[in-house]
Amino acid sequence: MEAQMSHQAMGYDRASIVFSPGGRLLQVEYAKKAVKQGTTAVGLVCKDGVLLVADRRYIDPLIVHSSVEKVMEVDSHIGATAVGYVMDGRVLIEKAQVMAQQHRVTYDEPMDVQTLVKEIANMKQAFTQYGGARPFGVSILFAGISDEGPELYVTDPTGIFFGYKATAVGELETEVREILIKEYKDGMNLDAGLKLAVRSLKKVSGKDFDLDKLDGAFLNTTDKTFTRMTVQDFVRLNK
Repeated sequence: MEAQMSHQAMGYDRASIVFSPGGRLLQVEYAKKAVKQGTTAVGLVCKDGVLLVADRRYIDPLIVHSSVEKVMEVDSHIGATAVGYVMDGRVLIEKAQVMAQQHRVTYDEPMDVQTLVKEIANMKQAFTQYGGARPFGVSILFAGISDEGPELYVTDPTGIFFGYKATAVGELETEVREILIKEYKDGMNLDAGLKLAVRSLKKVSGKDFDLDKLDGAFLNTTDKTFTRMTVQDFVRLNK
């Protein structure tokens, strides 16, 4: 803690391009902390598809619920959800949508999921390297169907990305990941995966859990199509 205070006093946290004496980029670390304060999102790969479920936490009772969108379609075979500064996530996901459409127009085929994720990760990394801009304060979960099958990736503010079988991002990610480590099984189907995602969020959220505040979607390997979930779907999965 004393070392961190000393680094701040010397101005090493004023720009993302300045390394501290300890070899740290403090602005990037702050961006990662911003993600930790975001609402929780869960992603799982199943034998017949891949899914995303996210908490759409909103406090203002006058907000139109349908206007709060956490899980978005990137292309017909890719979905994404952003955790952290949602406005940063919106910009990046819209960029991903444009990339996916340009790829279809140019090559007459859907864009590979990992290729798209890598392009977005490269953009994030660039904002940790150049002056005059701050890092993106958001992690994005990308779920999609490629020729190899269902895939799930997470990109963080540093520009790193990893593929996962199952994971969670956000303020309750540690608690949810503990549940996933114990209960996730290779070969589980989408229905079982969706039930696990909802059950995990319900368990860690406690009295704050509300089915109306969940947003989710899945892509199955049969038609490789992004399918948004409704409140009725979540009610069925919560039984």
